[in-house]
Amino acid sequence: EEKLIALESFKRIVAPFDGVVTARKTDVGALINAGSGQGVELFSVADVHEMRVYVRVPQAFAPELTVGLSAKLVLPGQARTFDAKLVTTSNAITAASRTILVELRAENPDGALLPGTFTEVHFQLPTPAHVLRLPTSTLLFRQHGLQVAVVGPDNKVVLKPVEVGRDLGTEIEVTSGVEPGDRVIDSPPDSITAGEVVKVAEPDVKPAAGTPKIAQSETVAGAPK
Repeated sequence: EEKLIALESFKRIVAPFDGVVTARKTDVGALINAGSGQGVELFSVADVHEMRVYVRVPQAFAPELTVGLSAKLVLPGQARTFDAKLVTTSNAITAASRTILVELRAENPDGALLPGTFTEVHFQLPTPAHVLRLPTSTLLFRQHGLQVAVVGPDNKVVLKPVEVGRDLGTEIEVTSGVEPGDRVIDSPPDSITAGEVVKVAEPDVKPAAGTPKIAQSETVAGAPK
């Protein structure tokens, strides 16, 4: 009798947490072969009140991935963004991809984030005060290393060697070599030399305080002194 009562209790399935059924792999009238060890799961259930997001981040950014770091989630085709927080990392670099696995958590009170969704993750990384950003088009690849062309106070070109940090695609972080307020020439010709006199075409939009100015220039006199 006790065995029958125990078996009878298995007719009612209760999930261990509140959530939604994301997959039902059985139906009314189907034979459930208990105890065989060969059956598939009956249901898949997900708790969608808070979502876990996993993303692989390039190794160069690993030192800045601290617990509590903020991020924005951007879903394809949606204008709305979602806030997320970094909760942990794998603390190891994957050799094949040179990336580190990161786990984020995002509140999902209205269920707008669905399980299995792919998203873009935009990390809000703090930028050190001494690091400046320049377009990659300002770089000159010379025999003695990377340089940028800067317009001096007398409108003469000065070539400055620079040390670069992270490559951000269209921009590069410069750790030394230029100062805030420097007039850096964008897309300089390969033939540019120190001492050339240039005519500066000032941009319509003023740069933010503390950032180098990006100047478009044309050579007026090409005879360096």
